[in-house]
Amino acid sequence: MRLIFVLTLALSAAFGQAPTIHFHLANKDVGLPVPGTKASAEMKYIVQQMAGGIAVFDCDNDGKLDIAAVTPSTIEGYKAGGDLMVRLYHQDAGFKFTDITQKSGLTRKGWGMGLAVADYDNDGLLDLYVTGYGGNALYHNLGNCKFEDVTDKAGVAGGGFSTGAAWGDYDRDGNVDLFVSRYIHTDARNLSEIKTHNRGDGTFEEVSKKAGVSDPEGRLGLGAVWGDFDNDGWPDLFVGNDTEPSYLYRNKHDGTFEDQALLSGAAVSAEGKAMGSMGVDAGDFDRDGKLDITVGTFAYQPNNLFHNQGDEFNDITWAAKLGQPTFRWVKWGTGFYDFDNDGWPDIMVAAGHIYTAIDTLPGEPQFREPMMVFRNTGKTTFDNVSDSSGVNDEPMQSRRGIAFGDLNNDGNVDAVVFNVGEPPSILLNDSKNTNHRIMFKLVGTKSNKAAIGARVTITAGSLTQMREVKGGNSYISQSDLRLHFGLGPDTARIEKVVIRWPNGSTEELKDVSADAMYTVVEGAGIKERVPLPALTTAKK
Repeated sequence: MRLIFVLTLALSAAFGQAPTIHFHLANKDVGLPVPGTKASAEMKYIVQQMAGGIAVFDCDNDGKLDIAAVTPSTIEGYKAGGDLMVRLYHQDAGFKFTDITQKSGLTRKGWGMGLAVADYDNDGLLDLYVTGYGGNALYHNLGNCKFEDVTDKAGVAGGGFSTGAAWGDYDRDGNVDLFVSRYIHTDARNLSEIKTHNRGDGTFEEVSKKAGVSDPEGRLGLGAVWGDFDNDGWPDLFVGNDTEPSYLYRNKHDGTFEDQALLSGAAVSAEGKAMGSMGVDAGDFDRDGKLDITVGTFAYQPNNLFHNQGDEFNDITWAAKLGQPTFRWVKWGTGFYDFDNDGWPDIMVAAGHIYTAIDTLPGEPQFREPMMVFRNTGKTTFDNVSDSSGVNDEPMQSRRGIAFGDLNNDGNVDAVVFNVGEPPSILLNDSKNTNHRIMFKLVGTKSNKAAIGARVTITAGSLTQMREVKGGNSYISQSDLRLHFGLGPDTARIEKVVIRWPNGSTEELKDVSADAMYTVVEGAGIKERVPLPALTTAKK
């Protein structure tokens, strides 16, 4: 039997079957505290249960991703003025991280919830928006990871209980606008959701009623993501609502939106049930040129997968083999990313219950729950590789948001996960294979500088893939603005790269070599090429 097993592995490798997806916890290696297993305080208030935003972004333009994580307060601490809403970890030389919060200027206190990143003033530096309970914060990047609190000046403090935030240039004027979802009503005068229009002068105008996204029904908004779901060149907006139908706001090209979630099939499950929708992401998992939607949901509900059919969405969760392995857990952060670089976007999900007391109930899910990883088979189904992927090798945590990005620039997508009451987990992707990959950093000129909303489509032979730059996704978190594509073992060159910039203009690149990261400037083409590590030696 041993000989047969070894021979099977050799044949699998020879015929290119299912390359392994694998991660390891790298906190100790990079200088961050390792999450422990100490008992958490009883979480009996909903404000204690919902926080969980993570962001990976380059705060000083040194080419390396830094990490921000919200810092929730406590009931007693909030009554006394709150705690710092966010912490910032800078990536230093040698792939080490240092906490620079105290000198960064991120000084506003409150109760942090979520994060989203954009260059709202188009000065070439990424700014940070923090949602929270009782008020939000906008930090203007001054350079070198130093920030100025411009919340009040910009008019985006908000109030109530804000959760998800997402940046997108909905009117294509070159200035990114901001959508903020709200959860429970703590002030009856406040609408549940806010859309602020960027005036281009450093201030924002609240336009939710005018734009048609004011949520008069007062649903419980959580995760939000922009994406061109109908392929008309204008960004639409999907919002996950807890225990109520989700929203899919179609952009009408005149500054207004129409909710078409129920009509299109994206509002509820295939059974017609409203779900406990939390984290959301948009991605073309089947490579048909249309953005699909994944949604993290509450316990005893499956992690939804809505397949974009063009004029409608079909809930294919169970057919895609995602239903049974996700059903039991409370699911938050989620995202479409190609973890094994085979050219097919996979799915990762973070889970964790909201009640610590559930640990006392026999047979029920626990407060600390497993991570989940699903490998895309390329046949509209996913294989559950959670146990073999390494994401659960360490003690389990109660998790919330996930931010995705290539932390050490080796061509593999990593994950940073928010843990309730513990330091975040850095899950380094150490998958080994000979699959090619390519990355793009886009810089707008006429469009917004960070190119949020841009769409890149690559073509190589029969392989076609598409991704969009997103200013917020997962569960109230921010992933890498650089676009990553896995290419499989045989695609060493890309025949054509088509970039549709946020203002609607298109640009085409031809004969682009793989295994490199490209900086592309709108109207000027490739400005920088940085090779990725050789496939045979790349290690985490």
